[in-house]
Amino acid sequence: MEQYEIEMIGITKEFPGIIANDDITLQLKKGEIHALLGENGAGKSTLMSVLFGLYQPEKGIIKKRGKAVTIKNPNDANALGIGMVHQHFKLVEVFSVLENIILGVEPNQYGFLKKKEAREKIVALSEQYGLKINPDQLIEDISVGMQQRVEILKMLYRDNEILIFDEPTAVLTPQEIIDLIAIMRGFVKEGKSIIFITHKLNEIMAVADRCTVLRKGKLVGTVDIKETSKEQLSQMMVGRTVNFKPDKKETMTHTPILSVENCHVFNPSSHNSVRNINFTVNSGEIVCLAGIEGNGQSEFIHALTGLEKFSAGKVLLNGQDITKASIRNRSKLKMAHIPEDRHKHGLILDFSLEQNLVLQRYWEPDFQKNGFINHKGIRTYAQKLVDQYDIRSGQGPVTITRSMSGGNQQKAIVGREIDREPNLLVAVQPTRGLDIGAIEYIHSQLIAERNRGAGVLLVSLEIDEVMDISDRILVFYEGEIVGELNPKTITMEELGLYMAGAKSNIKKEGNPT
Repeated sequence: MEQYEIEMIGITKEFPGIIANDDITLQLKKGEIHALLGENGAGKSTLMSVLFGLYQPEKGIIKKRGKAVTIKNPNDANALGIGMVHQHFKLVEVFSVLENIILGVEPNQYGFLKKKEAREKIVALSEQYGLKINPDQLIEDISVGMQQRVEILKMLYRDNEILIFDEPTAVLTPQEIIDLIAIMRGFVKEGKSIIFITHKLNEIMAVADRCTVLRKGKLVGTVDIKETSKEQLSQMMVGRTVNFKPDKKETMTHTPILSVENCHVFNPSSHNSVRNINFTVNSGEIVCLAGIEGNGQSEFIHALTGLEKFSAGKVLLNGQDITKASIRNRSKLKMAHIPEDRHKHGLILDFSLEQNLVLQRYWEPDFQKNGFINHKGIRTYAQKLVDQYDIRSGQGPVTITRSMSGGNQQKAIVGREIDREPNLLVAVQPTRGLDIGAIEYIHSQLIAERNRGAGVLLVSLEIDEVMDISDRILVFYEGEIVGELNPKTITMEELGLYMAGAKSNIKKEGNPT
Protein backbone atom coordinates (compact mmCIF):
# COMPACT_ATOMS: atom_id res chain seq x y z
CA MET A 1 0.00 0.00 0.00
CA GLU A 2 1.43 3.39 -1.05
CA GLN A 3 2.42 5.71 1.80
CA TYR A 4 1.46 9.32 1.25
CA GLU A 5 3.29 12.38 2.52
CA ILE A 6 -0.01 13.89 3.66
CA GLU A 7 -3.52 12.38 3.82
CA MET A 8 -6.67 14.30 4.66
CA ILE A 9 -9.38 11.67 5.13
CA GLY A 10 -13.11 12.42 5.41
CA ILE A 11 -12.61 16.09 6.29
CA THR A 12 -15.81 18.00 7.11
CA LYS A 13 -15.77 21.69 8.04
CA GLU A 14 -18.92 23.73 8.71
CA PHE A 15 -19.63 27.44 9.08
CA PRO A 16 -22.95 29.15 9.92
CA GLY A 17 -25.32 28.34 7.07
CA ILE A 18 -22.85 26.35 4.97
CA ILE A 19 -20.86 23.09 4.86
CA ALA A 20 -17.59 24.30 3.34
CA ASN A 21 -15.99 20.83 3.20
CA ASP A 22 -18.23 17.76 3.08
CA ASP A 23 -16.36 14.45 3.65
CA ILE A 24 -13.33 15.33 1.49
CA THR A 25 -10.29 13.11 1.04
CA LEU A 26 -7.02 14.37 -0.46
CA GLN A 27 -3.76 12.40 -0.67
CA LEU A 28 -0.41 14.02 -1.46
CA LYS A 29 2.54 11.97 -2.71
CA LYS A 30 6.14 12.87 -1.93
CA GLY A 31 7.75 14.95 -4.67
CA GLU A 32 4.56 15.75 -6.58
CA ILE A 33 2.68 18.90 -7.50
CA HIS A 34 -0.94 18.20 -6.65
CA ALA A 35 -3.43 20.75 -8.00
CA LEU A 36 -6.61 21.58 -6.09
CA LEU A 37 -9.27 22.90 -8.47
CA GLY A 38 -12.80 24.20 -7.97
CA GLU A 39 -15.16 27.12 -8.42
CA ASN A 40 -15.08 30.15 -6.15
CA GLY A 41 -16.47 29.02 -2.81
CA ALA A 42 -15.94 25.30 -3.56
CA GLY A 43 -14.00 24.89 -0.30
CA LYS A 44 -10.38 24.78 -1.55
CA SER A 45 -8.93 27.45 0.74
CA THR A 46 -10.97 26.15 3.68
CA LEU A 47 -9.54 22.64 3.20
CA MET A 48 -6.00 23.99 3.13
CA SER A 49 -6.69 26.20 6.15
CA VAL A 50 -7.64 22.99 8.00
CA LEU A 51 -4.34 21.42 6.96
CA PHE A 52 -2.45 24.54 8.09
CA GLY A 53 -4.20 24.66 11.46
CA LEU A 54 -6.24 27.81 10.92
CA TYR A 55 -9.50 25.84 11.22
CA GLN A 56 -10.42 22.70 13.15
CA PRO A 57 -12.56 20.17 11.25
CA GLU A 58 -15.80 18.76 12.67
CA LYS A 59 -14.92 15.33 11.25
CA GLY A 60 -11.99 13.57 9.62
CA ILE A 61 -8.33 12.84 10.30
CA ILE A 62 -5.01 14.09 8.95
CA LYS A 63 -2.06 11.76 8.53
CA LYS A 64 1.58 12.51 7.82
CA ARG A 65 3.45 9.52 6.35
CA GLY A 66 0.77 7.18 7.64
CA LYS A 67 0.67 8.52 11.20
CA ALA A 68 -2.33 10.49 12.48
CA VAL A 69 -1.44 14.03 13.58
CA THR A 70 -3.25 16.88 15.31
CA ILE A 71 -2.80 20.38 13.88
CA LYS A 72 -4.31 22.96 16.24
CA ASN A 73 -2.55 26.04 14.84
CA PRO A 74 0.03 27.14 12.22
CA ASN A 75 2.88 26.51 14.66
CA ASP A 76 1.85 22.83 14.78
CA ALA A 77 1.76 22.82 10.96
CA ASN A 78 5.23 24.36 10.74
CA ALA A 79 6.55 21.79 13.23
CA LEU A 80 5.29 19.09 10.84
CA GLY A 81 7.03 20.81 7.90
CA ILE A 82 3.84 22.28 6.42
CA GLY A 83 3.98 25.86 5.06
CA MET A 84 1.39 27.97 3.26
CA VAL A 85 1.40 30.97 0.94
CA HIS A 86 -2.06 32.47 1.41
CA GLN A 87 -4.18 34.00 -1.34
CA HIS A 88 -4.13 37.30 0.59
CA PHE A 89 -0.63 37.58 1.97
CA LYS A 90 -0.09 37.54 5.75
CA LEU A 91 2.53 40.29 5.91
CA VAL A 92 3.01 43.32 8.17
CA GLU A 93 3.32 46.24 5.75
CA VAL A 94 5.37 48.50 8.06
CA PHE A 95 7.91 45.74 8.80
CA SER A 96 10.90 45.00 6.59
CA VAL A 97 11.23 41.90 4.40
CA LEU A 98 13.63 40.35 6.91
CA GLU A 99 11.36 41.10 9.89
CA ASN A 100 8.38 39.50 8.15
CA ILE A 101 10.29 36.33 7.27
CA ILE A 102 11.53 35.71 10.83
CA LEU A 103 8.31 36.86 12.55
CA GLY A 104 7.28 34.20 15.07
CA VAL A 105 10.58 32.27 14.88
CA GLU A 106 12.97 35.11 15.72
CA PRO A 107 16.52 33.85 16.42
CA ASN A 108 17.68 35.18 19.78
CA GLN A 109 20.27 34.73 22.48
CA TYR A 110 19.59 35.77 26.05
CA GLY A 111 16.50 37.61 24.81
CA PHE A 112 18.41 39.64 22.19
CA LEU A 113 17.42 39.37 18.53
CA LYS A 114 20.15 37.92 16.30
CA LYS A 115 19.42 39.44 12.91
CA LYS A 116 22.82 38.77 11.37
CA GLU A 117 22.41 34.98 11.19
CA ALA A 118 18.83 35.36 9.99
CA ARG A 119 19.93 37.76 7.24
CA GLU A 120 22.65 35.37 6.07
CA LYS A 121 20.22 32.43 5.91
CA ILE A 122 17.60 34.49 4.05
CA VAL A 123 20.11 35.81 1.52
CA ALA A 124 21.45 32.27 0.96
CA LEU A 125 17.93 30.91 0.43
CA SER A 126 17.03 33.74 -1.96
CA GLU A 127 20.12 33.04 -4.06
CA GLN A 128 19.63 29.26 -3.96
CA TYR A 129 16.04 29.46 -5.24
CA GLY A 130 16.29 32.53 -7.48
CA LEU A 131 14.06 34.60 -5.20
CA LYS A 132 15.88 37.90 -5.33
CA ILE A 133 14.80 40.28 -2.55
CA ASN A 134 16.14 43.21 -0.52
CA PRO A 135 15.90 42.20 3.16
CA ASP A 136 15.76 45.83 4.31
CA GLN A 137 12.89 47.07 2.14
CA LEU A 138 9.53 47.66 3.79
CA ILE A 139 6.69 45.44 2.58
CA GLU A 140 4.59 48.53 1.74
CA ASP A 141 7.29 49.64 -0.73
CA ILE A 142 7.59 46.45 -2.79
CA SER A 143 5.44 44.98 -5.58
CA VAL A 144 2.88 42.22 -5.13
CA GLY A 145 5.20 39.79 -6.92
CA MET A 146 7.99 40.62 -4.48
CA GLN A 147 5.61 40.16 -1.55
CA GLN A 148 4.88 36.67 -2.78
CA ARG A 149 8.61 35.92 -2.81
CA VAL A 150 8.70 36.98 0.82
CA GLU A 151 5.88 34.55 1.62
CA ILE A 152 7.75 31.71 -0.13
CA LEU A 153 10.96 32.57 1.75
CA LYS A 154 8.98 32.44 5.01
CA MET A 155 8.23 28.78 4.23
CA LEU A 156 11.80 27.99 3.22
CA TYR A 157 13.23 29.77 6.29
CA ARG A 158 11.14 27.42 8.44
CA ASP A 159 12.46 24.38 6.51
CA ASN A 160 8.97 23.38 5.33
CA GLU A 161 8.82 20.28 3.12
CA ILE A 162 5.09 20.38 2.30
CA LEU A 163 4.26 23.65 0.53
CA ILE A 164 0.71 24.96 0.02
CA PHE A 165 0.26 27.65 -2.66
CA ASP A 166 -3.22 29.23 -2.49
CA GLU A 167 -3.95 31.00 -5.80
CA PRO A 168 -0.27 31.99 -6.16
CA THR A 169 -0.53 33.29 -9.72
CA ALA A 170 -3.68 35.41 -9.28
CA VAL A 171 -1.67 38.58 -8.62
CA LEU A 172 1.38 37.91 -10.82
CA THR A 173 2.48 39.14 -14.23
CA PRO A 174 2.98 36.57 -17.03
CA GLN A 175 6.76 36.61 -16.52
CA GLU A 176 6.40 36.22 -12.76
CA ILE A 177 4.11 33.22 -13.35
CA ILE A 178 6.77 31.59 -15.53
CA ASP A 179 9.37 32.25 -12.81
CA LEU A 180 7.11 30.82 -10.09
CA ILE A 181 6.41 27.63 -12.06
CA ALA A 182 10.17 27.17 -12.51
CA ILE A 183 10.67 27.65 -8.75
CA MET A 184 7.95 25.08 -7.98
CA ARG A 185 9.59 22.55 -10.29
CA GLY A 186 12.87 23.19 -8.50
CA PHE A 187 11.24 22.46 -5.15
CA VAL A 188 9.89 19.13 -6.41
CA LYS A 189 13.33 18.08 -7.69
CA GLU A 190 14.58 18.52 -4.13
CA GLY A 191 11.88 16.20 -2.83
CA LYS A 192 9.43 18.80 -1.54
CA SER A 193 5.71 18.20 -2.09
CA ILE A 194 3.34 20.93 -3.28
CA ILE A 195 -0.41 21.50 -3.12
CA PHE A 196 -1.25 24.09 -5.77
CA ILE A 197 -4.65 25.84 -5.61
CA THR A 198 -5.50 27.60 -8.86
CA HIS A 199 -8.33 28.42 -11.26
CA LYS A 200 -6.05 28.49 -14.29
CA LEU A 201 -6.36 25.28 -16.26
CA ASN A 202 -3.34 26.04 -18.46
CA GLU A 203 -1.12 26.18 -15.38
CA ILE A 204 -2.48 22.90 -14.04
CA MET A 205 -1.85 21.22 -17.38
CA ALA A 206 1.68 22.67 -17.49
CA VAL A 207 2.95 21.90 -14.00
CA ALA A 208 0.72 19.51 -11.99
CA ASP A 209 1.06 15.72 -11.68
CA ARG A 210 -2.44 15.07 -10.33
CA CYS A 211 -5.53 17.19 -9.69
CA THR A 212 -8.29 16.92 -7.10
CA VAL A 213 -11.53 18.70 -8.04
CA LEU A 214 -14.08 20.12 -5.56
CA ARG A 215 -17.55 21.44 -6.33
CA LYS A 216 -19.81 23.14 -3.77
CA GLY A 217 -17.87 21.65 -0.88
CA LYS A 218 -17.90 18.07 -2.17
CA LEU A 219 -15.19 15.91 -3.74
CA VAL A 220 -15.74 15.32 -7.47
CA GLY A 221 -12.62 13.22 -8.01
CA THR A 222 -8.85 13.02 -8.45
CA VAL A 223 -7.32 12.61 -11.92
CA ASP A 224 -3.88 12.10 -13.43
CA ILE A 225 -3.03 15.17 -15.53
CA LYS A 226 -1.38 13.10 -18.26
CA GLU A 227 -4.69 11.31 -18.80
CA THR A 228 -7.06 14.30 -18.86
CA SER A 229 -7.70 17.57 -20.71
CA LYS A 230 -8.67 21.17 -19.95
CA GLU A 231 -12.18 20.47 -21.17
CA GLN A 232 -12.58 17.49 -18.84
CA LEU A 233 -11.28 19.47 -15.87
CA SER A 234 -13.63 22.39 -16.56
CA GLN A 235 -16.55 19.96 -16.87
CA MET A 236 -15.65 18.42 -13.49
CA MET A 237 -15.26 21.85 -11.91
CA VAL A 238 -18.49 23.58 -13.01
CA GLY A 239 -20.63 20.64 -14.09
CA ARG A 240 -21.18 21.89 -17.61
CA THR A 241 -19.35 22.70 -20.85
CA VAL A 242 -17.47 26.00 -20.69
CA ASN A 243 -17.01 28.30 -23.69
CA PHE A 244 -13.34 29.33 -23.58
CA LYS A 245 -13.73 31.85 -26.41
CA PRO A 246 -16.22 34.68 -25.71
CA ASP A 247 -18.83 35.45 -28.36
CA LYS A 248 -18.16 39.04 -29.43
CA LYS A 249 -20.03 40.56 -32.36
CA GLU A 250 -19.10 43.70 -34.23
CA THR A 251 -20.48 47.01 -32.92
CA MET A 252 -20.39 50.51 -34.33
CA THR A 253 -18.46 52.87 -32.08
CA HIS A 254 -20.04 56.28 -31.77
CA THR A 255 -19.39 59.27 -29.56
CA PRO A 256 -16.43 59.56 -27.19
CA ILE A 257 -17.37 58.60 -23.62
CA LEU A 258 -13.92 59.30 -22.18
CA SER A 259 -11.30 61.73 -23.49
CA VAL A 260 -7.87 61.83 -21.88
CA GLU A 261 -5.74 64.81 -22.97
CA ASN A 262 -2.01 65.23 -22.19
CA CYS A 263 -2.31 63.68 -18.74
CA HIS A 264 0.58 63.29 -16.30
CA VAL A 265 0.75 61.70 -12.86
CA PHE A 266 3.51 62.89 -10.56
CA ASN A 267 5.13 60.26 -8.36
CA PRO A 268 7.72 61.55 -5.83
CA SER A 269 9.80 58.39 -6.10
CA SER A 270 9.96 58.38 -9.91
CA HIS A 271 8.98 61.99 -10.72
CA ASN A 272 6.51 61.78 -13.64
CA SER A 273 5.55 58.11 -13.45
CA VAL A 274 2.87 58.68 -16.12
CA ARG A 275 3.58 61.10 -18.96
CA ASN A 276 1.64 62.64 -21.82
CA ILE A 277 -1.27 60.19 -22.00
CA ASN A 278 -3.76 60.82 -24.82
CA PHE A 279 -6.60 58.51 -25.88
CA THR A 280 -10.37 58.19 -26.11
CA VAL A 281 -12.84 55.46 -25.25
CA ASN A 282 -15.95 55.50 -27.42
CA SER A 283 -19.39 54.16 -26.65
CA GLY A 284 -19.69 50.56 -27.75
CA GLU A 285 -16.05 49.55 -27.49
CA ILE A 286 -13.65 47.85 -25.09
CA VAL A 287 -10.26 49.55 -24.90
CA CYS A 288 -7.57 47.64 -23.02
CA LEU A 289 -4.56 49.12 -21.27
CA ALA A 290 -2.01 46.31 -21.52
CA GLY A 291 1.44 46.18 -20.04
CA ILE A 292 3.68 44.49 -17.53
CA GLU A 293 2.85 45.46 -13.96
CA GLY A 294 4.69 48.54 -12.70
CA ASN A 295 4.63 50.53 -15.93
CA GLY A 296 2.22 53.22 -14.80
CA GLN A 297 -1.20 51.65 -15.38
CA SER A 298 -2.08 51.60 -11.68
CA GLU A 299 -1.05 55.23 -11.13
CA PHE A 300 -3.04 56.33 -14.18
CA ILE A 301 -6.18 54.44 -13.12
CA HIS A 302 -5.94 55.82 -9.57
CA ALA A 303 -5.90 59.35 -10.99
CA LEU A 304 -8.66 58.62 -13.52
CA THR A 305 -11.01 57.27 -10.84
CA GLY A 306 -10.22 59.99 -8.28
CA LEU A 307 -8.09 57.98 -5.85
CA GLU A 308 -5.13 60.21 -6.76
CA LYS A 309 -4.71 63.45 -8.72
CA PHE A 310 -3.36 64.22 -12.17
CA SER A 311 -0.41 66.62 -12.04
CA ALA A 312 -1.29 67.93 -15.52
CA GLY A 313 -3.78 67.36 -18.32
CA LYS A 314 -7.54 67.15 -18.71
CA VAL A 315 -10.12 64.33 -18.54
CA LEU A 316 -13.61 64.60 -20.03
CA LEU A 317 -16.44 62.17 -19.20
CA ASN A 318 -19.45 62.60 -21.51
CA GLY A 319 -18.03 66.02 -22.40
CA GLN A 320 -17.79 67.19 -18.78
CA ASP A 321 -14.43 68.07 -17.24
CA ILE A 322 -13.88 65.64 -14.33
CA THR A 323 -10.14 66.24 -13.87
CA LYS A 324 -10.66 67.52 -10.32
CA ALA A 325 -14.05 65.96 -9.58
CA SER A 326 -14.64 63.97 -6.39
CA ILE A 327 -15.11 60.21 -6.50
CA ARG A 328 -18.82 60.60 -5.70
CA ASN A 329 -19.34 63.08 -8.53
CA ARG A 330 -17.54 60.77 -10.96
CA SER A 331 -19.86 58.03 -9.77
CA LYS A 332 -22.92 60.24 -10.29
CA LEU A 333 -21.70 60.94 -13.82
CA LYS A 334 -21.93 57.18 -14.43
CA MET A 335 -18.30 56.14 -14.02
CA ALA A 336 -18.02 52.67 -12.48
CA HIS A 337 -14.78 51.16 -11.19
CA ILE A 338 -13.77 47.55 -10.56
CA PRO A 339 -10.53 48.21 -8.63
CA GLU A 340 -7.24 46.35 -8.79
CA ASP A 341 -7.11 45.77 -5.02
CA ARG A 342 -10.54 44.56 -3.89
CA HIS A 343 -9.65 44.77 -0.21
CA LYS A 344 -8.09 48.23 -0.22
CA HIS A 345 -10.35 50.03 -2.68
CA GLY A 346 -13.34 47.77 -3.42
CA LEU A 347 -14.86 46.61 -0.16
CA ILE A 348 -15.25 47.41 3.53
CA LEU A 349 -14.49 43.93 4.80
CA ASP A 350 -16.22 44.23 8.16
CA PHE A 351 -19.45 45.47 6.55
CA SER A 352 -22.12 42.99 5.46
CA LEU A 353 -22.41 41.94 1.83
CA GLU A 354 -25.60 43.99 1.41
CA GLN A 355 -23.93 47.13 2.79
CA ASN A 356 -21.05 46.71 0.35
CA LEU A 357 -23.45 46.24 -2.56
CA VAL A 358 -24.95 49.73 -2.04
CA LEU A 359 -21.74 51.61 -1.22
CA GLN A 360 -22.02 53.57 -4.47
CA ARG A 361 -25.73 54.37 -4.22
CA TYR A 362 -27.05 54.21 -0.65
CA TRP A 363 -28.19 57.84 -0.99
CA GLU A 364 -30.58 57.00 -3.85
CA PRO A 365 -34.39 57.02 -3.22
CA ASP A 366 -34.64 53.21 -3.37
CA PHE A 367 -32.31 52.87 -0.39
CA GLN A 368 -33.13 55.82 1.89
CA LYS A 369 -35.88 58.28 2.73
CA ASN A 370 -35.33 61.61 4.48
CA GLY A 371 -31.87 60.47 5.48
CA PHE A 372 -32.99 57.12 6.99
CA ILE A 373 -31.72 53.89 5.48
CA ASN A 374 -34.35 51.63 3.86
CA HIS A 375 -33.05 48.27 5.08
CA LYS A 376 -35.77 46.29 3.33
CA GLY A 377 -34.98 47.94 -0.01
CA ILE A 378 -31.28 47.24 0.43
CA ARG A 379 -31.94 43.58 1.37
CA THR A 380 -34.17 43.04 -1.68
CA TYR A 381 -31.63 44.65 -4.01
CA ALA A 382 -28.71 42.70 -2.52
CA GLN A 383 -30.56 39.40 -2.88
CA LYS A 384 -31.18 40.21 -6.55
CA LEU A 385 -27.42 40.68 -7.16
CA VAL A 386 -26.56 37.57 -5.12
CA ASP A 387 -28.84 35.49 -7.36
CA GLN A 388 -27.86 37.17 -10.62
CA TYR A 389 -24.10 36.95 -10.11
CA ASP A 390 -24.04 33.68 -8.12
CA ILE A 391 -22.34 35.35 -5.14
CA ARG A 392 -21.89 32.50 -2.69
CA SER A 393 -21.96 33.33 1.01
CA GLY A 394 -22.97 31.39 4.09
CA GLN A 395 -25.70 33.78 5.24
CA GLY A 396 -26.70 35.52 2.02
CA PRO A 397 -26.86 39.34 2.04
CA VAL A 398 -26.12 39.62 5.77
CA THR A 399 -22.82 37.70 5.51
CA ILE A 400 -19.81 39.66 6.75
CA THR A 401 -17.78 40.26 3.60
CA ARG A 402 -14.45 39.34 5.22
CA SER A 403 -15.67 35.75 5.65
CA MET A 404 -16.35 35.25 1.93
CA SER A 405 -13.89 33.69 -0.52
CA GLY A 406 -11.78 36.06 -2.60
CA GLY A 407 -13.55 35.04 -5.81
CA ASN A 408 -16.98 35.75 -4.36
CA GLN A 409 -15.78 39.11 -3.02
CA GLN A 410 -14.72 39.89 -6.59
CA LYS A 411 -18.10 38.82 -7.99
CA ALA A 412 -19.79 41.16 -5.51
CA ILE A 413 -17.77 44.13 -6.78
CA VAL A 414 -18.34 43.24 -10.43
CA GLY A 415 -22.08 42.85 -9.88
CA ARG A 416 -22.34 46.11 -7.94
CA GLU A 417 -20.52 48.14 -10.60
CA ILE A 418 -22.14 46.63 -13.71
CA ASP A 419 -25.65 46.80 -12.26
CA ARG A 420 -25.38 50.61 -12.14
CA GLU A 421 -25.47 50.63 -15.99
CA PRO A 422 -22.48 52.97 -16.25
CA ASN A 423 -21.53 55.08 -19.24
CA LEU A 424 -17.87 54.27 -18.52
CA LEU A 425 -16.82 51.03 -16.85
CA VAL A 426 -13.19 51.01 -15.65
CA ALA A 427 -12.41 47.33 -15.08
CA VAL A 428 -9.00 46.57 -13.56
CA GLN A 429 -8.15 42.87 -13.46
CA PRO A 430 -11.89 42.04 -13.30
CA THR A 431 -11.37 38.27 -13.44
CA ARG A 432 -8.45 38.07 -11.00
CA GLY A 433 -8.99 35.07 -8.71
CA LEU A 434 -12.12 33.85 -10.51
CA ASP A 435 -12.79 30.31 -11.72
CA ILE A 436 -13.26 29.50 -15.41
CA GLY A 437 -17.07 29.55 -15.17
CA ALA A 438 -17.08 32.95 -13.45
CA ILE A 439 -14.54 34.31 -15.97
CA GLU A 440 -16.80 33.21 -18.82
CA TYR A 441 -19.71 35.04 -17.15
CA ILE A 442 -17.77 38.25 -16.39
CA HIS A 443 -16.45 38.40 -19.96
CA SER A 444 -20.00 38.07 -21.26
CA GLN A 445 -21.08 40.90 -18.93
CA LEU A 446 -18.28 43.22 -20.10
CA ILE A 447 -19.21 42.49 -23.71
CA ALA A 448 -22.90 43.10 -22.88
CA GLU A 449 -21.99 46.51 -21.43
CA ARG A 450 -20.11 47.32 -24.62
CA ASN A 451 -23.06 46.15 -26.74
CA ARG A 452 -25.39 48.30 -24.62
CA GLY A 453 -23.34 51.35 -25.68
CA ALA A 454 -21.13 51.85 -22.66
CA GLY A 455 -17.42 52.49 -22.99
CA VAL A 456 -15.27 49.87 -21.23
CA LEU A 457 -11.69 50.63 -20.18
CA LEU A 458 -10.10 47.30 -19.31
CA VAL A 459 -6.75 46.89 -17.55
CA SER A 460 -5.45 43.34 -17.65
CA LEU A 461 -2.24 41.37 -17.29
CA GLU A 462 -3.89 38.28 -18.83
CA ILE A 463 -2.79 38.25 -22.48
CA ASP A 464 -5.57 35.79 -23.44
CA GLU A 465 -8.14 38.13 -21.91
CA VAL A 466 -6.64 41.15 -23.67
CA MET A 467 -6.73 39.43 -27.06
CA ASP A 468 -10.17 37.83 -26.63
CA ILE A 469 -12.38 40.75 -25.54
CA SER A 470 -10.62 43.99 -26.55
CA ASP A 471 -11.55 46.11 -29.56
CA ARG A 472 -8.40 48.21 -29.22
CA ILE A 473 -5.23 47.71 -27.20
CA LEU A 474 -3.11 50.54 -25.76
CA VAL A 475 0.26 49.36 -24.46
CA PHE A 476 1.77 51.05 -21.41
CA TYR A 477 5.56 50.99 -21.02
CA GLU A 478 7.50 53.07 -18.50
CA GLY A 479 4.61 55.48 -17.97
CA GLU A 480 3.81 56.12 -21.63
CA ILE A 481 1.59 54.64 -24.32
CA VAL A 482 3.96 53.01 -26.82
CA GLY A 483 1.47 51.21 -29.02
CA GLU A 484 -2.10 51.30 -30.26
CA LEU A 485 -2.93 47.85 -31.60
CA ASN A 486 -5.77 45.94 -33.22
CA PRO A 487 -6.26 42.53 -31.53
CA LYS A 488 -7.49 41.12 -34.85
CA THR A 489 -4.20 41.80 -36.62
CA ILE A 490 -1.61 41.57 -33.84
CA THR A 491 -0.06 38.32 -32.57
CA MET A 492 0.63 37.50 -28.93
CA GLU A 493 4.36 37.58 -29.72
CA GLU A 494 4.12 41.09 -31.15
CA LEU A 495 2.05 42.26 -28.21
CA GLY A 496 4.75 40.87 -25.91
CA LEU A 497 7.41 42.91 -27.73
CA TYR A 498 5.41 46.11 -27.25
CA MET A 499 4.87 45.28 -23.57
CA ALA A 500 8.61 44.72 -23.14
CA GLY A 501 9.40 48.09 -24.77
CA ALA A 502 11.09 46.52 -27.79
CA LYS A 503 8.60 48.04 -30.25
CA SER A 504 6.61 51.27 -30.52
CA ASN A 505 4.21 52.70 -33.09
CA ILE A 506 3.54 56.00 -31.31
CA LYS A 507 5.31 58.97 -32.86
CA LYS A 508 7.22 61.27 -30.53
CA GLU A 509 8.65 64.67 -31.30
CA GLY A 510 12.16 64.33 -32.62
CA ASN A 511 11.98 60.52 -32.73
CA PRO A 512 11.13 58.25 -35.65
CA THR A 513 8.43 55.61 -35.15
